[in-house]
Amino acid sequence: MAFALHYLALSHKDIKLKMLRITTHESTKSQTIQLEGKIVGPWVKELRQIWRTLAPLLGSKQLHLDLRSVAFVDAEGKQLLREIYQKTKASFLADSPLTRYFADEAMQQSPGNGKEGV
Repeated sequence: MAFALHYLALSHKDIKLKMLRITTHESTKSQTIQLEGKIVGPWVKELRQIWRTLAPLLGSKQLHLDLRSVAFVDAEGKQLLREIYQKTKASFLADSPLTRYFADEAMQQSPGNGKEGV
């Protein structure tokens, strides 16, 4: 059962190209954040808000980040995925070389200033 569904779009004409769909799924043992689209710009802020809402509710639940439908992640989005991983040791659901790359990069140690490249 889905806990929440969030859509963001910059404008009606760009809705298919510039959107991130965030769905949260909860079970007794885990919480999953399912991401679909591009984790960029204003959508990083939305994901951060959702993460901050969910984090205190996790308790002993395992967090899963479902990246299987993610097409792109900008530097700020990669940093947020890394932050979530470092705080929770979340497991990543990835099913392609691209999504595995996003997951692998999030699990890497932060660079010196924490802002640069993943």
